[in-house]
Amino acid sequence: MTGGDQAMSGDDAMAGVWVNPAQCGPEPHDVDLARVWVGVAAKVWRRRAGPLERLAGRLLGSPGLARALVTTPSLVLGWVLATAVVLAAGMLATLQTGTPYVAFVAPALAGAGIAYAYGPGIDPAWELARSMAVSDRMVLLVRTLAVFAVNAALGLAASVASGVATAVVFGWLVPMTAVCALALAAATLARSANVGVAAGLTGWMITVLSGRAIDGEFTAVVTESGLVVPYLAFAVCCAGIVWHTTRSARGTS
Repeated sequence: MTGGDQAMSGDDAMAGVWVNPAQCGPEPHDVDLARVWVGVAAKVWRRRAGPLERLAGRLLGSPGLARALVTTPSLVLGWVLATAVVLAAGMLATLQTGTPYVAFVAPALAGAGIAYAYGPGIDPAWELARSMAVSDRMVLLVRTLAVFAVNAALGLAASVASGVATAVVFGWLVPMTAVCALALAAATLARSANVGVAAGLTGWMITVLSGRAIDGEFTAVVTESGLVVPYLAFAVCCAGIVWHTTRSARGTS
C-alpha cells in the first residue's frame, strides 16, 4: 500500500493490484449515433460525382439514388470487365463448336450480378440506404434493372458476334430473367448474396440438365418456345417473394 491517494477498482481489487484512479480515464458514454451516421455518409459521399453519376442523377431525379446506383458492387469496372471476358470466351467457344455457350453462360452471370447488387455485407452504401428517404425497393429496382441491362447488353453483343441465330439470342433473355429473379429472391430471403448466387446457379444448372434429359439437347432450354410461359411465371413468383421480403419498415436491418 502506497497511501490514501491510491485505490482499487473492479477486478484489480480482487487480484490485489493497486491502481491510481487518475490513470483510469473517464467513464465510457453511450455511442454517439449521429457521429457514426455522419461517418458513414462521409465515406459514401466523399468522392465527387462523375459524368455517369450526374447523368443518372438527372434521369432519376435524385442525387442520392444516383449515388446508390453507381456504388452497386456488381457494376464496378472490375466486375463488368470480368463478365465481358467470360462472355467473350463463350463467344469463341460458340464459334469453334457451334453450341451457343453464350446462351448458357449469360443467365448464370446475370443471376450472380443481381445477387451481388444489393444487401448487407457486400454493399458499401447499405447502411446509408437504410436511412435514406428513398425506399429500399426503389434502390433495389434501379440497381436490378441496371445490372440486368448491362449483362443483357454484353450477352447480346457476344451472341451476335458469335453468329447465333436470333431465336437463340432472344430466347435466353427470358430464362435469364427467371434466373435473375430466383437469385434475387434467395439473396433477399437469406440476406446473403452467396446464397443468392448458389440458388441461381443451381437452378439454371438443373434446368439445362433437365432439357438435355428430355429433348436430348442442351439448347432446348433456350430454343423451346413452350418454356417461355413457365420461365415468366416463375420470374413473377420470385418477384413477389422479393416484394414481400423488402416490405420491412425503414431504419431496420
